[in-house]
Amino acid sequence: MKEFLDYQIFRIGKITLEVNQVLLLIVFAVAIKYLLAFIKKIIYGNKKLDGSKKYTIYALVKYIIYILAIIGCFDIIGINISIFLAGSAALLVGIGLGLQNLFSDFISGIILLVDRTIKIDDIIEVNGMVCKVKEINLRTTTVLTRDQRNIILPNTELTKNHLVNWTHTDELARFDIKIGIGYGADIDLAMQIMENAAQRDSKVSIDEKPFCRLEDFGDSAVIVAVYFWTPDIFAVENTKSRIRQEIFKWFKSGGIDIPYPQRVMHLREHKED
Repeated sequence: MKEFLDYQIFRIGKITLEVNQVLLLIVFAVAIKYLLAFIKKIIYGNKKLDGSKKYTIYALVKYIIYILAIIGCFDIIGINISIFLAGSAALLVGIGLGLQNLFSDFISGIILLVDRTIKIDDIIEVNGMVCKVKEINLRTTTVLTRDQRNIILPNTELTKNHLVNWTHTDELARFDIKIGIGYGADIDLAMQIMENAAQRDSKVSIDEKPFCRLEDFGDSAVIVAVYFWTPDIFAVENTKSRIRQEIFKWFKSGGIDIPYPQRVMHLREHKED
């Protein structure tokens, strides 16, 4: 039995891999798996923490355990990591320069997990794209767009670029719908219809009452806007569509015209001498 356990599978220089080391690595990997499952159960079972905090704490603990596990694996197979790092300093510098962007993504991932400017299920706008945060890892963050596409972003995209977090401090956000109304229309009636249409929608907040403003005098229409608050930020375009349909229906029945763009042309007569 001892001969079997001490059997040398392969040798590279002073580093050897024996059967007993392989078995120890397997036991070590299984132990890490069950340890992570146990830690996850404790963290996610804590009712005092919200979902995003649970995810952040577990992610940080998981990555720390992974780093310690890698060091432990080196020790099992007889690699002194301090000597390895010292002897490979020049090589590591070269690799570091080549993988500079990768390391930047790792650092950005740690920043995102620690300072929590972005959390799971947050609605963010980056590079003109509105999306929902689904997963934050050390190197990348996975987001879901409004057309149900999963996009994987390098973490540096979220820490270096301008970013809007719609749900960072409040679940509600204000939006508006602008409509051009004919100059001969009843503006007060139009505003009342627009406010009612927004107020009746199920996704519009009942805590903040919608209101209208006369925004501008256009070339061929008076521009009126209705403002409303909604917690359904990710699908707000669907909410806007429903409100527009309701407004259009009541405008037609109320005789309120949405004019086409118009131009008035004056033709000058040429007088002959």
